[in-house]
Amino acid sequence: MDSLAGIKLTSFSRGAGCGCKIAPAVLQEILKTEFTAVDDPKLLVGNSTNDDAAAYDMGDGMAMIATTDFFMPIVDDAFDFGRIAAANAISDVYAMGGKPLLALAILGWPVEKLPPALAQKVLEGARTVCAEAGIPLAGGHSIDTTEPVFGLSVNGMCSNAHLKRNNTARAGDLLLLTKPIGVGILATAQKRGVISPEHQNALVAQLCKLNKIGEELGKIHGVTAMTDVTGFGIAGHLIEMADGADLSARLVYANLPVIEGAREYLAQRIVPDATYRNWNAYASKISFETGVDVMEGFCLLPDPQTNGGLLIAVDPLALSEVSNVLSTHGYDAFTRPIGKFEERGDKVIRVV
Repeated sequence: MDSLAGIKLTSFSRGAGCGCKIAPAVLQEILKTEFTAVDDPKLLVGNSTNDDAAAYDMGDGMAMIATTDFFMPIVDDAFDFGRIAAANAISDVYAMGGKPLLALAILGWPVEKLPPALAQKVLEGARTVCAEAGIPLAGGHSIDTTEPVFGLSVNGMCSNAHLKRNNTARAGDLLLLTKPIGVGILATAQKRGVISPEHQNALVAQLCKLNKIGEELGKIHGVTAMTDVTGFGIAGHLIEMADGADLSARLVYANLPVIEGAREYLAQRIVPDATYRNWNAYASKISFETGVDVMEGFCLLPDPQTNGGLLIAVDPLALSEVSNVLSTHGYDAFTRPIGKFEERGDKVIRVV
């Protein structure tokens, strides 16, 4: 019998996956600065926006993309934790329309609480996903911490012409989402020990799925903006896109894809703690039209996602081309628009 099998990683951490993110309001306070940054015209995307990664013009028509992402366990299995954390970090490169090149590991491990053999399994999981993405896990750094933490620093490349940002949508652009929401709810059900095997398998499968499709979507001129949905939920990341472009968004609630089982656990009042902090940060920017289930929306729209889907702004004239690319790569279920961007209104998101 595997002596490591009974160790539940989630019991050693307060947060779970991207739900570990610092609350939006607190993060804004942390990032405030009067420091004048170095003016480098080659820095195409930096921390002056809420984009997924930094991008630097290499001078030959290509941009280097750099990102880092790490978190505490969202599942109990160490190998799966490594796979999920790796897929989530690599996603930031795909969300910019890029191709990942290499990764470095970031490991924090409570060596007095958890055996090193478990950390080895985490790294093996990460190596597996990096291999799937076609990149080496080329090194990294580790420290002794009070809670298990793992992630990657990832570098990628993209042509300047194909680089996608999250703040360049235009009024009239349609919204597509490439994965269902609700994984924060399933992850919480797992941590409480009430998730079914079927839903557990679906959760892990989605959390480990690479957003490779982003590299192909980046080549489409009619994709005007793109981001991935993570710890701030679809509401938070859609608000970032809309605010960045000085627009509002109309979100068709009935068209939102929701992972199987999420509503079942919602009926049992299983909601991540991060949902409440996300909602408190964004509630004033969201309105619900009559007929929309506001209580369910309160739980699903700010639900923290880990390695969530790509949220894509698409010129209506390019919808057919984007849909064909999605269908060719197995995303047939995600070709229906979930909303569109509009001229700026009183609210940032109108849920209809």
